[in-house]
Amino acid sequence: MGKETDKVLKEQYVPNAEFYSQIVNSLQDYAVFTVDRELNINSWNSAATKIFQFTTEEIIGKPFEIIFTTVDIKSGIPKLEIDIALQEGRSNDVRWHKRKDESTFYADGLVFPLKNEEEEVIGYVKILRDITARKASEDAIKKYSKELEELNTHKENVLAILSHDLRSPLAGIIQGAEYLKLNYNTIEPVLVKELLDEFHIAAVDELAMLDYLVEWARIKYAAEAFVPTNINLNEAVTKVFKSLKETAAINAINFRNDVDDSCIVFADDKMVNSILHNLVSNAIKHSEVEGKIAVSANENEDMIIVKIKDSGIGMSQKKQDKLFSPQLKSLSKALEKDKGAGIGLLLVKGFLEKNGGNVWVESSEGKGASFYFTLPLKKSLSLNNHVV
Repeated sequence: MGKETDKVLKEQYVPNAEFYSQIVNSLQDYAVFTVDRELNINSWNSAATKIFQFTTEEIIGKPFEIIFTTVDIKSGIPKLEIDIALQEGRSNDVRWHKRKDESTFYADGLVFPLKNEEEEVIGYVKILRDITARKASEDAIKKYSKELEELNTHKENVLAILSHDLRSPLAGIIQGAEYLKLNYNTIEPVLVKELLDEFHIAAVDELAMLDYLVEWARIKYAAEAFVPTNINLNEAVTKVFKSLKETAAINAINFRNDVDDSCIVFADDKMVNSILHNLVSNAIKHSEVEGKIAVSANENEDMIIVKIKDSGIGMSQKKQDKLFSPQLKSLSKALEKDKGAGIGLLLVKGFLEKNGGNVWVESSEGKGASFYFTLPLKKSLSLNNHVV
């Protein structure tokens, strides 16, 4: 009697395959599907259709790798997930996946083997959910945290420069002026002139460094000053060459503008002028007598790659590695030696990043240097209204 009752209860309450199918299809936020031992998809719930955009009819029989990105397919990720699931009983993964329309989304997934009553593997089950929104929130938090860290570093750099690199020369000017004031009647006129010349040079250098600081601070603290527009790059280079003509003439340095007349970039005009002025000035400082400085530009997809090549003294790989990310100590030394060169390169890097570009250098000691930077190509004027 007891055994018969157990049998009846078992047959009455054990859910059938259709019952489980209904449960799987009710999971609207979880894609649930199975693949056979040949790794072809053989079942597909409604959430999978919603997430991946493939209907059941379109996806059945298709290979498991159809939902993976090209990069992951080349790396063997689909097979790796299966292998881990076989070895460890399950395979957890968080990665980008691909929809029918080739768009991608970020997903948290799980794969485990599907076995029959004899414990033989007859296929695999994949359960996956779209967590793109969560990833975007996490990325936004990380970006905000990084920006705060950069702002703090930026603040420390500015304070260090103000307290040492600007204050020290100013103290020297004040002391010299006091000496001149107290001893004016007894100092030889020639010495007076020499002192005044030194004061003038020091004051000009001081103002130049202060101008660098103001521009550098503008990158971080004055976003409203960022006004990108279409700029003729050839004209921008010509303008900078003209402004630095006298400086270059001291050592008979020759300029060459190889930028095409039709080359148009989309960037902030003042920032582009500052970028070119700093890099060309830097090339002049490190060029030999009768050296050559050439500027050229080439299109690469949606960007323009600008090259500023000089025939100067060049630099070691160690110096190149630290060129655009100097620490306070090295920045201070650069300011003392080159009168603003350290801040100038930081300014270049900051302005380029603000405009969606990048900067790098190629050089070797004794063979000159080539500074490269990128800027976006010309854009439709209607896009200007959408720039933030």
